[in-house]
Amino acid sequence: MLMRSKLFVPGSRPELFPKALASEADGLSFDLEDSVSESRKGEARQELGRLFASDAAVASGKVLIVRVNAQDTPHFHADVQAVVRPGLQLVNVPKVDSVEQVVAAAAAVIKAERENGFENGTTEPVRLLLNIESPRALRLAADLAGAHERVAGLQLGLGDLFEPLNIVRRDAEAVRLAMFQLRVAAGEAGVFAYDTAFADIKDQEGYLAEAAMARRLGFLGKSCIHPSQVALANQAFRPSDEEIAHAQRVVEAAADAQARGVGAYVVDGKMIDGPFVRRAQAVVELARRLGLLAA
Repeated sequence: MLMRSKLFVPGSRPELFPKALASEADGLSFDLEDSVSESRKGEARQELGRLFASDAAVASGKVLIVRVNAQDTPHFHADVQAVVRPGLQLVNVPKVDSVEQVVAAAAAVIKAERENGFENGTTEPVRLLLNIESPRALRLAADLAGAHERVAGLQLGLGDLFEPLNIVRRDAEAVRLAMFQLRVAAGEAGVFAYDTAFADIKDQEGYLAEAAMARRLGFLGKSCIHPSQVALANQAFRPSDEEIAHAQRVVEAAADAQARGVGAYVVDGKMIDGPFVRRAQAVVELARRLGLLAA
């Protein structure tokens, strides 16, 4: 999945939908939760239902996501029923902290698929992106990620995680520790890890620094709460020319070594074996998808 950048779009602001679909963001996360007031939840559901029934959404080529309301609210099932339509890739489920909640969320999505025209088998199933935003959820993150085959990834939510604990959001060490724990949990379950939002819109250097940290830790991309952050995320998660060139040399050396029956070898002064080859192959594939290398 290519999703260096994921732009949040309030579900109650349909005038923003065309701009978002035409933006440089790889993914769009239409929100029914925090950015929509209680009095407008139903209206926002209807707007997103219309959007996903249109050709424009699918034609955008973007990863399309909806963050629904939490399962302990009266809105969750109505949200899922309204937005699980052909073209939606991910339902972002907030405030998950038990395996039972993950299983229930997956069941709700599968039920909505049956009722909304997925039964012919020609439409990709909708998967889950779980928000990890409580101490319990972070502790159980690997269990949550492995609770159901529909889970595609884990997303870090530092605002909800840090603020109640009086942890300073801009403490880089605290951020790194949370990122590392989530990334390892996602790796154990074989799903992707996605980075959190960054609230200080004017602090581009701070955003880039946090995005760079997330990339070093193996995250797929970073959330954007403002269109100005999209270019920053795309920049941070673009492999450098030097990284691409090294990865190409590793892939070429791996093919040569396999032909000669060699298990380990040296590229650019570094000992290379299987794990390094797999990482190099991923870099080359990403570069191709970004148009930085010929197919």
